[in-house]
Amino acid sequence: MSVHKKSEIKKITTHQLQEMKNRGEKIAMLTAYDYSMARIIDGAGIDVVLVGDSASNVMAGNETTLPITLDQMIYHASSVVKAVKRALVVVDIPFGYYQGSSGEALRSSIRIMKESGAHAVKLEGGSEVKDSVLRILSAGVPVMGHLGLTPQSIYKFGTYTVRAREKEEAKRLIDDALLLQECGCFGIVLEKIPAELGREVSSQLRIPTIGIGAGPDTDGQVLVMQDMLGITKEFKPRFLRRYADLNSAITTAVNNYVVDVKAKKFPGEEEKY
Repeated sequence: MSVHKKSEIKKITTHQLQEMKNRGEKIAMLTAYDYSMARIIDGAGIDVVLVGDSASNVMAGNETTLPITLDQMIYHASSVVKAVKRALVVVDIPFGYYQGSSGEALRSSIRIMKESGAHAVKLEGGSEVKDSVLRILSAGVPVMGHLGLTPQSIYKFGTYTVRAREKEEAKRLIDDALLLQECGCFGIVLEKIPAELGREVSSQLRIPTIGIGAGPDTDGQVLVMQDMLGITKEFKPRFLRRYADLNSAITTAVNNYVVDVKAKKFPGEEEKY
């Protein structure tokens, strides 16, 4: 089995991501929310770690991303930053902490950067968040955009189905992507859009695109770590590839532990002091 050889880059920056797009090297991105898992994926060669507001779902058990707070995101982000040596760490600004005003968006971003040590923030939306993006960038904080399916707007859309199938919505997405690029975003996540649109947006932009259900022609890919490792079982979108079945592995391990404890087989002679 071939072993992935990591790039010799010692520390990934937004500049390196741009260089990767320029030379056609795909960008690998995963979510992480805690020290232990962030340390593993960083050591395995991931380029970007996203401290996603998906923590609301996979860590806290909420139905949507909406309930998670800024304090909670900073807690998760600071745990991840302590573990990461090489990857770029991007943190989602959660729902309700940037939509109100550009001033609020700036305050939220500064708190994330100062209190967690993260390298960049991400927020959802296009033209409607332009003022917030510009205000955050004016303080020197790198911003990643997010277009297509925007989970914070789930109650507006009413469904998690594929976005931008119709020509009008596809054009608006392209316009928003170009706007975010013009504002100064260093990259854009494209979620759950037709593969052809993912290719078109990526070819029109100078900055990198990261896809999740946006086809193979984006400049990189991102998945939620608990999904790709097979820890979660219920979530089965078409775009998800499971690279492990940790749910079964962990269940078997715990079952074996319970059996050994009940049968007085653990601890044994070699595990005593």
